[in-house]
Amino acid sequence: VLGRFKMPSCFNFNCCHRCRSSSDSEVLEPLIQQPLASREHSVHCKDYESLDYDKCYNTPYREHIKNHGKWFETKKEILSWVSIFIIGFCTALVAFGIDTVIRYLTAWKLTTVTKSMGACKHDSCIATSLLLLAAFNLSFVFIAALLVVYGEPLAAGSGIPEIKCYLNGVKVQNVTRLKTLFCKAVGVLFSVSGGLLVGKEGPMIHSGGVIGAGIPQFESLTIKGLKLNIPYFRSDRDKRDFVSAGAAAGVAAAFGAPIGGVLFSLEEGCSFWNQALTWKTLFCTMTSTFTLNFFLSGTFDHSWGSFNQNGLLTFGVFQCPPSNKNCHLWTLGDLLIFIIIGAGGGLFGMVFNAINTKLTLFRLKYLAKKHKLFRVLEVLAVAFMTTLVVFLSPLVGKCKPIRGVSAFPNNTITLSFKESGQNASLQRFLCPVGEYNDMATLFYNGQEIAIKQLFHNNGEFSLETLGLFFILFFFLSCWTYGSSVPSGLFVPCILCGAAYGRFVASFLHNYLDINHIYLGTFSLIGAAAFLGGVVRMTISLTVILIECTNEISLSLPIMVTLMVAKWAGDMANHGLYDIHIFLKSVPLLEWEVPIIAKSLTAVDIMNTRLKFIFPHTRVRSIVNLLRTTAHNSFPVVTMETVDREPKSTLSTANLRYRSSSHVTRMQVERERARTRSQLETELVEVDLSDEDTSEEGSMCEKMRYEGLEEINSNEDSNGSSGLADNLQPMTFHGIILRTQLTTLLKNNIYHNQYSGASTQEVLSYEKFNEDYPRFMNIHDMNMDDLNLNEILDVTPYMHPCPHIVHPDSPVPQVFNLFRTMGLRHLPVINSRGEVLGWITRHNLTHEFIEEIVKIKSNSRD
Repeated sequence: VLGRFKMPSCFNFNCCHRCRSSSDSEVLEPLIQQPLASREHSVHCKDYESLDYDKCYNTPYREHIKNHGKWFETKKEILSWVSIFIIGFCTALVAFGIDTVIRYLTAWKLTTVTKSMGACKHDSCIATSLLLLAAFNLSFVFIAALLVVYGEPLAAGSGIPEIKCYLNGVKVQNVTRLKTLFCKAVGVLFSVSGGLLVGKEGPMIHSGGVIGAGIPQFESLTIKGLKLNIPYFRSDRDKRDFVSAGAAAGVAAAFGAPIGGVLFSLEEGCSFWNQALTWKTLFCTMTSTFTLNFFLSGTFDHSWGSFNQNGLLTFGVFQCPPSNKNCHLWTLGDLLIFIIIGAGGGLFGMVFNAINTKLTLFRLKYLAKKHKLFRVLEVLAVAFMTTLVVFLSPLVGKCKPIRGVSAFPNNTITLSFKESGQNASLQRFLCPVGEYNDMATLFYNGQEIAIKQLFHNNGEFSLETLGLFFILFFFLSCWTYGSSVPSGLFVPCILCGAAYGRFVASFLHNYLDINHIYLGTFSLIGAAAFLGGVVRMTISLTVILIECTNEISLSLPIMVTLMVAKWAGDMANHGLYDIHIFLKSVPLLEWEVPIIAKSLTAVDIMNTRLKFIFPHTRVRSIVNLLRTTAHNSFPVVTMETVDREPKSTLSTANLRYRSSSHVTRMQVERERARTRSQLETELVEVDLSDEDTSEEGSMCEKMRYEGLEEINSNEDSNGSSGLADNLQPMTFHGIILRTQLTTLLKNNIYHNQYSGASTQEVLSYEKFNEDYPRFMNIHDMNMDDLNLNEILDVTPYMHPCPHIVHPDSPVPQVFNLFRTMGLRHLPVINSRGEVLGWITRHNLTHEFIEEIVKIKSNSRD
């Protein structure tokens, strides 16, 4: 498939497709069925296009470089740094706004509910408080669901899989739109305030990516009047770098981890990296971190300029109590226990991902096909069940004495934005004066406060409470993630894992009498283990957790735990972000090619069903080609006879190629009738009379081809596909994109067939890219504005020097070239300059390669 991959209904979610052309339409068949999704499911798959990160060195671009000197590049570099600063600053402002509104909405809700509970004197009053809490939660969650279901469905979830796909080179529709940012930011503050077990940190990464994509464009497609005439950064290549910086800024704002943000973009996102991008991304994360720190410190601590609030989530200071001389943060002997905790976290993460996969399959198969209202009702059901569990679970909690502070006189909780200590957030619930309810302390506080309670509070949490909390939180958060609300995954996994680690530490302390244990360290290791078991991140997650703790001595146990958790979880399935990518059939390219691909070459995986275009083609033929195919790129070729004896040379100002002999129209049609029974459209190749008149064949002789050349695959005895032997060779000269052709047609760039290509108007580089990223669709073009009989010379606008591979190139080499250079298509050219096939990202996915190996193995058997 060339550039665009249409995915119809298929027997699973993780499938690759290859074009099957018919006389009237493009039919696309699923080629691969992956065990990840059950074959019994049939779900509609979406259309995806590839982004083009490769530079097109055509004539307009070369003229652009020639006409703009060093000062132009200097201005562009300065503007890029200014844009990076604005991206980091705006990302921090969005994070600050989300966090502030969540604090006030949550305070309003909990103040009202706790006042109701404080007035309770009978059991019937508890039901009133429950209904009041449910009314708050359902109202908030209903708003969040409406924004996603009826506003922008892509705002659901954390957005990390979509950003990861974008940076990998896959164009996900609406992923970087302003509307998506609005629905994501507003939706997540209502979903968190509504009591759902979700985090706001994950959506911040998506929000940062959207800001990074929009700021450097200096215009908005949503707000029509917002447009500045700044002709910079008008390509996927430039946009990718800013999206990468924005996503990193989102990580930095969420966790106060600027270095972790840079590593996150490097590990989970970008397939292309350089030193300049490293510096810009680091500058963006630093800007985001300190901007958010400045506003949080000034607003909630009333100490402007003190910078004592690192991010939306901080873990506090890890240190043993001075009274306990035997306490250590960790010892070498604890490392074995940490490894066991990591393995357990990996297994728990494996189960979490497996359950969530089943839930997502159910949603895609049933809820996605029904009315939108059903998705809203599902979210309300999740919210109501969560409210019941959160409200009723403290009834089975244990009352513990409050140590070191005066007893609370009533059921109220501390709602101050400035925390005075860990005991300030202990929840009394219905316990006697001077005691707190351990289950209510975990459920009735915000997730960030509950995490700090598990990390630092010296008060007791019973094993029964920790175990029950882990089970309830595990299943509720698993059910919530993937529903139609903006939802982060990091904080719920950290809290769930912290309870798991605290359970292990309490068990060792109470039953094995290990007295040197610092409970907070084990809680942190448990959090790292479970989070690593779910998302399977290692390098960036290690640095993020270290920056959150401000304790470098914990780096070794955190790193070891994450590695073990990843290894344990990978035994059964992938990380949850990758699973959701696979379920949506996104052709993501992994870091490495499968080992089994080492025996394959480019000719084994290439697509041989191509659509060609000639250097000089009738406008009618181009229109028919664009309207009847979904391809996004076309090889520019010339046809030569098999003897290849150079009898004449045909040249234009932009292209020089050999013509074996003069072929009359009748001879061409007779030859084509023998090799082709299906005619699709009309192409014309014209020689120019006013160029190179000394050469033979330079007269304006018109060659009109009644059919569009197409290379079909022949099934040989071994079942492999190859070129038909009776087709004339096609000499490859370059690549022309669909967007380039539509832009040329829109601007009426063509010439009369008798006047010569020199009369064709030249389109500048700036004019060529002014519609980026929303180029006109051929189906929206008014055909009355086009002269269909004119000739379009595509040679000035095609990419004359794209990356190419030889048919015998090993697949690992092809994979590395394709991924590292951010290519959209890779032609397979033999030593004679003939195009044999086309390689796109679909041909390099693990599933496609595994299927090819299986087919070749079966053919040998």
